[in-house]
Amino acid sequence: MTHKIAFLGTGKIGEALLGGMLRAGRPPSDLLATVRRAERAQALRARHGVEVVTNAEAAKSAHTLILAVKPQDMPALLEELAPHTPADRLVITAAAGITTAFVESRLTPGTPVVRVMPNTPALVDEAMSVISGGTHAAERHLALAEEIFDSVGKTMRLPEAQQDAATALSGSGPAYFYFLVEAMTDAGILLGLPRDKAHDLIVQAAVGASVMLRDSGEHPVKLREAVTSPGGTTISAIRELETHGVRAALIAAIEAAKRRSESLSQP
Repeated sequence: MTHKIAFLGTGKIGEALLGGMLRAGRPPSDLLATVRRAERAQALRARHGVEVVTNAEAAKSAHTLILAVKPQDMPALLEELAPHTPADRLVITAAAGITTAFVESRLTPGTPVVRVMPNTPALVDEAMSVISGGTHAAERHLALAEEIFDSVGKTMRLPEAQQDAATALSGSGPAYFYFLVEAMTDAGILLGLPRDKAHDLIVQAAVGASVMLRDSGEHPVKLREAVTSPGGTTISAIRELETHGVRAALIAAIEAAKRRSESLSQP
């Protein structure tokens, strides 16, 4: 039997998930999308061949609803969906800080809700999506969420109590790397390199380091030590990073992201 999946709020992440499911072999006829603007609807139809419907129509006809709107837009969306969403629908949230209890309290009692925190590398099928089940979510609901989000990268199950920490680390994580690359590019320019050359050097170093982290099985300390020769250039740089408190600043930044994630579902 056809299992229809609706993406409510088809922005960058929503469209990335939709495209990933199509690449994984899901036919366009199984997918629905909702958007606010007519020109956005036309673009989705042209690019992906999917049907664009209203939120109410999606709730009535889809078996799984993926809510991919911004956290501040979630209360209004749930209010709109509540009269049209039977308790047998699987509802997946993909918005930072929005708890399963927050969603459950606004829908038909007994509705299975799964909370997922993807990140923007979903756009290149390299996402990490963290999955947690709500009160009424069974194994089959979690497995379906994994199947959907596996189409754009990797998935990991965690207790929902750890979702805000995962959001701070993984959901926001790509931005920290971009920030670091931006700073390193500026350093390259300061040292006399053209911007494009500095950028290419840093990006390839980042790609190579990421692959080594993923594939070697080594602790990052061991990999760093392999680059850090006694009295060499790298240890001089590491000393400056420690002197300027970069490690402490990064930890504090991630803690701040976690606190913000926790606050997003508060009235």
